[in-house]
Amino acid sequence: MHDTLKISFAPLSATASGLVVCLVGEDVALSSETAALLAPAKDLFERAAAEDGFKGKSGSFLDIIAPEKVAASRLIAAGIGKPSDWKELDVIKLGGAICARLPEASTEATVILATAAGPLDAGQAADLALGLRLRFYSFDRYKTKKKDGEAGAKKRVITLLVADEKAARKAYKAREAIADGVDLARDLVNEPPNVLYPTEFAKRAGDLSRLGVDIEVLNEKDMKKLGMGALLAVGQGSVRDSHVVVMRWDGGKDGEAPVCLVGKGVCFDSGGISLKPGEGMQDMKGDMGGAAAVVGAMHALAARKARVNVVGLIGLVENMPDGNAYRPGDILTSMSGQTIEMINTDAEGRLVLADVLWYAKDRFKPKVMVNLATLTGAIMVALGQENAGLFSNDDAVAKGLTDAGLVTGEKVWRMPLSTEYDKLMDSQFADMKNTGGRYGGAITAAQFLKRFVGDTPWAHLDVAGTAMNSNKGDLNRSWGAGWGVRLLDRFVADGYER
Repeated sequence: MHDTLKISFAPLSATASGLVVCLVGEDVALSSETAALLAPAKDLFERAAAEDGFKGKSGSFLDIIAPEKVAASRLIAAGIGKPSDWKELDVIKLGGAICARLPEASTEATVILATAAGPLDAGQAADLALGLRLRFYSFDRYKTKKKDGEAGAKKRVITLLVADEKAARKAYKAREAIADGVDLARDLVNEPPNVLYPTEFAKRAGDLSRLGVDIEVLNEKDMKKLGMGALLAVGQGSVRDSHVVVMRWDGGKDGEAPVCLVGKGVCFDSGGISLKPGEGMQDMKGDMGGAAAVVGAMHALAARKARVNVVGLIGLVENMPDGNAYRPGDILTSMSGQTIEMINTDAEGRLVLADVLWYAKDRFKPKVMVNLATLTGAIMVALGQENAGLFSNDDAVAKGLTDAGLVTGEKVWRMPLSTEYDKLMDSQFADMKNTGGRYGGAITAAQFLKRFVGDTPWAHLDVAGTAMNSNKGDLNRSWGAGWGVRLLDRFVADGYER
């Protein structure tokens, strides 16, 4: 049932037939290729544009049935405004917008990648193809009823007519790796929790070995030996075993300190003994969105053979209420040796990350660590669903992530960290409490994590508002957005790849 998309490239001189998409600039400025295609029906096109008020502005579309004299059976004119103003993200979003306009019944389409100012370059062609891929994704593997007339999976083919076919195909190879990583992360977030529990998640992460990623899966016995008392406590109320998965991509110099990417992977979060309200609890299958982004990013980096050493680490648990579950009032000893008093068992993600961050820091001595976690509802109160919260102990790391967010559209907004917030987590029984109270909840959660990273340059991304059930846009219509894959890939590429 699931549709597949094949993107191919052909020279601009190739015949544009069937459903054809052309790029039209302001004041209906046409490329020479589009003008030649429309020549037999120039008057009809101009009348249709005037009737519809179409002037080629960015984001506007004109859809017409082509007359007999035109090679195309149907024409979609995509307004692009002023191509001279384009940024990379504009071209990617254009690809997504074009994909959204293609009729569902259409199996083949041709897109002419040329403007009145000239053809798109290879990088722009690849970016537009990336936008097509990102928007095309859907998750319907558990739907058994087909639509009328549907016999099964349908292959769609979109041919992009480009100035330099070979260069465009080469440029798209890296974008395709990124798109595959995003799709992988989306699949993981969308899967139901009875299918994607910690052991199954670890198995799917292990599939990255096919790309040359070295995989190591820690079981509960391994973690007990390491002293991961915080992470293990979260999962002890579940019949499902907990795991830590270590994914190593050695694309850089031998012995060079790696970049460490760390993800929270709570495959289902009931809240534990501090049980969540029933309404909306089904969404807690997405509480592993940070881990999904790390796995997707590792896929992207390995598939495009990134020239950098990167280690991805994910802590996989279920937080369930049971006679063996950890309780409010319990005191846990983390791998760092620091003790933590439990105030709320629904503040579990920070416990998972505390041990995985310490393990990453201690074992790999990374040059930088970035963790992603659907950590707090408080970050959504502060930032809504447009930005992820960024907390960092290093200005250069924060700037790198901010810049990568602006380029990819996966935006972050820096939030404060300061010792004044630490007193909110003071405990009379242990080194700290696991919550800091109602106010500044996203900040105190970040301040908690900071106690487990030492002097390592580090950033924490709170992705509760962006990783699942987030705002839909030109590039995503899925409940699981795969948010963070492109951000991490770009952050690593621009800041650390040789």
